[in-house]
Amino acid sequence: MTFDDVIGTLVLAVESVGTLIMVGGGAVAFLRALLELRRPDQRKGAYQRLRRTLGRAILLGLEVLIVADIIRTILVEPSVESVLVLGAIVVIRIALSFSLEVEIDGAWPWSRWRTRATGDSRSE
Repeated sequence: MTFDDVIGTLVLAVESVGTLIMVGGGAVAFLRALLELRRPDQRKGAYQRLRRTLGRAILLGLEVLIVADIIRTILVEPSVESVLVLGAIVVIRIALSFSLEVEIDGAWPWSRWRTRATGDSRSE
């Protein structure tokens, strides 16, 4: 087994973990929401909690997938073209992460202190 084979297997494992985080986190978020909807005292806010939990699972999965892309680019294919592709992938995933965070928190990152000061629970 060569070094490239080992790194390829490692990258595949990291990508699998990222995918499992998103799929598993999504399943847990939906199951939790279904359980909350069955209880009248927890129905209020169940949709917002579902969105927040699902968004956090997606964010974590995206961050793990970025790690796999970095490993692949630096250790397997260290060329200018692969670094540029990595840069584009990272920029796209950062933009996705940023937009998901804004969607989850309901505020721009630089104005989160305002929601914390007012006691808004979405920033938790």
